[in-house]
Amino acid sequence: MTESKLHIEPGAVYSRQEAAEALGISLSTLKRLIKKGHLQVSKPAGMRRVFITGESINEMLDSTKVEKGA
Repeated sequence: MTESKLHIEPGAVYSRQEAAEALGISLSTLKRLIKKGHLQVSKPAGMRRVFITGESINEMLDSTKVEKGA
């Protein structure tokens, strides 16, 4: 059985878990991308929940250079 990555909708808002699944990466890798500033997130005041827009995910993917053998 093969897993398919979710289609990233530019106007949608994703949780960290949903974004990690859509990108095919672990939650810890996603958190590192956020911490290093590769992904822009929104965090409402007083909440622990983080929101990631589809635009932010697509911008990160567009700016990422794909390397052979990586």
